[in-house]
Amino acid sequence: MIIKVLGPGCDRCKSLEESINAAVREAGVAAVVEMVEDNKEIEKYQVKSTPALVIDEKVVSAGKHLSAQEVKTLF
Repeated sequence: MIIKVLGPGCDRCKSLEESINAAVREAGVAAVVEMVEDNKEIEKYQVKSTPALVIDEKVVSAGKHLSAQEVKTLF
């Protein structure tokens, strides 16, 4: 599984990345977590707000901070 956090690298983006890493550990799933900060790359996903969460190239959340529990429901 490839998980991406789309955003400018702000505190909300970093916090979402931490929640994702915790969810991956807790769920015991094999995943690669990437932070995407390049605006041109983010534009490809057509999200209107960040941070956005992308799992296997599908946008599953945008503009929200999710807890580790909430992230696990998206796997």
